[in-house]
Parts: sequence; C-alpha cells; structure tokens
Amino acid sequence: MVTTMSNPTRSDACTLPINGTDVEVLTTDRGRGRIVLMLHGGAGPQSVTAFADLLATERPVRVITPTHPGFGGTGRPAEFSTIHDLAVLYVGLLEAMDLHDVIVVGNSIGGWIAAEMALLPSNRIASVVLVDAVGIEVPGHPVADFFSLTLTEVAELSYHDPSVFRLPPASEAQMAIMAGNRAALAVYGGAPSMSDPTLAERLIAVTVPTLVLWGESDRIVDPDYGRAFAAAIPGAQFESMPGTGHVPQVETPHLLAGYLRDLAEHHAVDAAVRG
Repeated sequence: MVTTMSNPTRSDACTLPINGTDVEVLTTDRGRGRIVLMLHGGAGPQSVTAFADLLATERPVRVITPTHPGFGGTGRPAEFSTIHDLAVLYVGLLEAMDLHDVIVVGNSIGGWIAAEMALLPSNRIASVVLVDAVGIEVPGHPVADFFSLTLTEVAELSYHDPSVFRLPPASEAQMAIMAGNRAALAVYGGAPSMSDPTLAERLIAVTVPTLVLWGESDRIVDPDYGRAFAAAIPGAQFESMPGTGHVPQVETPHLLAGYLRDLAEHHAVDAAVRG
C-alpha cells in the first residue's frame, strides 16, 4: 500500500467468478468522493494512471482503475475472451466492492466495455462516459486496423500533435508487456474488426445518462463514428474536444477532467434534489 497525505492510493487484486471461471482483476483505488470507474483502452493501464491521479487530486472523487485481465503483464483465463466478459466482470466488481452511483468512464475499448456495462441489469451505474470508444460498425467510417500498424504508426493516428508524444526506446520488459497488451486486445476485440455487429442496434436499450466525448483529431476512430455512437443511444450527448486525438486523458487531460467534473457536479445536484 502506498499513501500520501492528500490522496491515498491502494492496489488490490479481487477474484470474481465469471461464467464458471475465476478471474483475477487488479484494481488501483485513489482519492475520496464520488466514484469514477475508469476503463483503459488497448494501450493498457498506464494510459490512464496519470489522469486518474490528476482527477483524484484536483476533485473530490474516488477513481478506481482496473487492469483488464491480460493487460499490463497480468494473466487472462483462456475461457475469458470477449468484451461482454469484461463488462460482466466489472459489474461484478461494483457489486463486490458495494459501490453505488458510479460514473463509468471508458476510453477506446474501455468505452466499448462501458457501453456493454450500460446494457447489463445493474442499479449501481449512474452514468456512462464514452471517450473515443470503439465497438460499433459505421459504414464509411472504419476503425483503423492498428494490428497491421507499428506502434509508431498507431501513435501518428492517435494524437492531434504526434510530435509531442514520440515513443522513447522501450526496454525488453516494456516490449513484452506491450506485446501482451496487443495480444489481449486482439482476443477481446475480435481482431481486426474491433467491433460487434449487434452492438449499435442493442444500444437503444441503454437507459442511463450517456456522454460521448470525442477528440476532433482522432484518426483511429473519426468524430463521425463518435456521432453515430451517440445517435444510437437514447438521449446521449455528443461533445467534440478540440486539439485532441484518440487518447484525451493523455493529450488534453485537463479538458477531459473538466467534462467529468461538470458531470459529477450535475449528478450531485440531482442527488440533492432527489434527497
């Protein structure tokens, strides 16, 4: 356990039975206040770590960041292989931790997981935020086939200004983790499609408030793809983020934090009115 005076941080492993298989999920829990479950994308848990620290430090929120099994050097049971499996896992995690009124935030495949969570029978989710999510099929707006691209090429498509985010040389250990991340992503996402042809039509059943945030310079999944995502969800709000690509939590973290702050404050007002 690592703690600071202002922002306690705790890492735990929780084992949950999913479809007859025991699945271990590593979570990092930081801050206090309104609960945000933050789901990382294909870049792995390190892609949300700094942003989760920022959010928990600047705002009265408790940010929980799980590592999807198979990412970040963790194991993935062979029987555990779909985005739906991950959605069921994280609804189970909310139950195991007895969390209520949770804002679920997901980037890229994390957004796909969040969308699937919104379709599951759970009263623990207050709202969902999809950040440059993948998962649906939009004619004329395919998801970039990053399994055919190098990591440098993926970075070129992921940022408004890629020159600021040049990848430094990676160690052998880091390369092994990145290879494991890519392998897990291929399994969960059904490479190379990174989509479920049934998801768009199923999204009409989403009943929780949904905010769809999109980097206007995203070239992994373009903004029109994001607008189609929002249009498929009843009442969803779409917002374009200027000067931002596929990973706002890395490129424009304060801008993204502002949206989440406003959402958390809006929920707090609603809760006060209901009370």
